[in-house]
Amino acid sequence: MIHTQPIKGLLLDLDGTLYHGSRMIAGADRLIEQLIRTNIPFRYVTNNSSLTPSAFADRLQGMGIAATAKEVCTSAEAAAAYIAQVKPRARVFVIGESGLRQAVEEAGLTIVEEGADFVVQGLDRDLSYNKIARAVDQLLSGAESIMTNPDLLIPTEHGLQPGAGSIGAMIQAASGKTPTVIGKPSSILMNFALNSLGVSASQTWMVGDSLATDIAAGKAVGCGTALVLTGLTTADNFESYAAKTGCRPDVICADLDALSSYISERNGQ
Repeated sequence: MIHTQPIKGLLLDLDGTLYHGSRMIAGADRLIEQLIRTNIPFRYVTNNSSLTPSAFADRLQGMGIAATAKEVCTSAEAAAAYIAQVKPRARVFVIGESGLRQAVEEAGLTIVEEGADFVVQGLDRDLSYNKIARAVDQLLSGAESIMTNPDLLIPTEHGLQPGAGSIGAMIQAASGKTPTVIGKPSSILMNFALNSLGVSASQTWMVGDSLATDIAAGKAVGCGTALVLTGLTTADNFESYAAKTGCRPDVICADLDALSSYISERNGQ
């Protein structure tokens, strides 16, 4: 699909695209200022389930990037909304951090330690063998498996570290159950974000640093796709990742200032 329309909305990845851990990537503040100035609506779309939208907004603001909680769409929110749609008031066993637990509760679901209808799993930096054992026991007893996102690695200020997908791989291997994946490249999180944005997929662009998640997700729902070489994907490893994923973006931008210029040119600004 060739995207020739003006860019009317943006979905923006966070980790590796706008920041590394607590460090803003150069040009992120200028990009958001441009979108606000030119009235292009946007949403921050993150596979990271560990924080609430308010906490993500606070993190962005602390780096000098304009953000509000309503502009943040997380895999935790989308996972909770998905479960609530499948089975309202479901009983849920959670492997995850505060962002996932709060999203589950706000969706009207009940967090339980046994007898769960669903096991939902995200990034959990307090993971223990006991948590894994309890999750697997409930999956073997009939609970459905939900994984917030498949990221095996996540970029941080200390380099790449294990992500939710690495935890999920262990749970899947032990339980034999294939999880429903919510985050990118799944269309579930993307459609959740598009509904929040209120702009059609054909007029919206997905921006991210990963071919396997961000770019694949954009293509899955019919968005334009812009890869920025600010995180996981670099000029040196691009061809390797492209061959591995079978996925190529509509445009490649060396950095966020180059993306800003591309948006201006596309929209005749």
